Amino acid sequence: MTVISPRQLNRTLLMRQLLTERVTMPAADLIHHLIAVQGQEANWPFIGLWTRLTDFRPAELDSLLHDRTIVRSTTIRRTVHLTTADDYRWLFPTVRPMIEQSLKLAYYREAFGDLDHTEFATAGRELLTGRTLARTELGRTLSERFPTPHPERLAAILGHLTPLVHHAEAGVWGSWRNRRVAVALAEEWIGGPLDTEPDQEKMVLRYLAAFGPATVADIQSWSGITRLAEVITRLRPQLRTLRDDSGRELYDLPDAPLADPDLPAPVRFLPAFDNALLAHKDRRRVITDEDRSRITKIASGGVPMYLVDGFVHGRWDLDGPNLRITPWHPLSPAAEVAVHAEAEKLLPTLTSDADGKIIFERR
Repeated sequence: MTVISPRQLNRTLLMRQLLTERVTMPAADLIHHLIAVQGQEANWPFIGLWTRLTDFRPAELDSLLHDRTIVRSTTIRRTVHLTTADDYRWLFPTVRPMIEQSLKLAYYREAFGDLDHTEFATAGRELLTGRTLARTELGRTLSERFPTPHPERLAAILGHLTPLVHHAEAGVWGSWRNRRVAVALAEEWIGGPLDTEPDQEKMVLRYLAAFGPATVADIQSWSGITRLAEVITRLRPQLRTLRDDSGRELYDLPDAPLADPDLPAPVRFLPAFDNALLAHKDRRRVITDEDRSRITKIASGGVPMYLVDGFVHGRWDLDGPNLRITPWHPLSPAAEVAVHAEAEKLLPTLTSDADGKIIFERR
């Protein structure tokens, strides 16, 4: 059985994530390749596309959201992601059982000690049929029929019981602050029904194409779905099997390319929650455990980071009109020049303020 080194895993991930070289590709095709782009903060997906595509402009994704080619909704890991409308049709039914399980959390049980899910979902669908409502208005209206001390949680509860998508305006390029979110019935928004059955095998195969080779635990960590070993067992005859340097079994598509471990890896700025950083249980192929621990108290992957030689080297932040870079390790003169050059390319996308500067935090 082939043993794959950490560096080859790193380069393979970068290659499949289109982080070794920007490509000329429609943004919708990139989102399809990535399956789901995390986007609970609306602007971050734009940075993820910018860092992978040549000549990407935010208006391209805005247009895709408005014409409903791309939809914004809760999917993998119970968090808001962007997907193509076609992928949403099968992905939501696949992750739906996991999403519904969240209703057992105390946060939602506090809103209702005992709720008839069928009655509640039917009432919500009636309210949303033929229209889009702000989540606050939806929650307030539902609370008239289902009294609760927490009406602000009702829209979220409904979204766990029936597929809802966000109106395009919730996800377009703009303010970095929280926005007013309106929701619609998914079937009405995308103009067709969702699949009736989950398709875990399709999900696993698509995941491996974009993030493999990977362990069962990696796939479960990315998707939020457990017990996928049974799926891998069914798929195993059509998969390639490798081992990492710890002896763990990794699975991959048989014809998926493995990168040369010496493949050059340019500096890349990744948005907060980029799936290249979140798609594995063992994330050492892109970030060390030590560096990961730096941000655990903030959010696991919930800060924007940049790569040097393919691995996380530090974080970056938008500080007013400025792009602030905080290295976690020493930078060679050549690497600092490369980081600065990539930051200069990114800054005009982040802000229109001509006075914006690149600032390095010095230790």
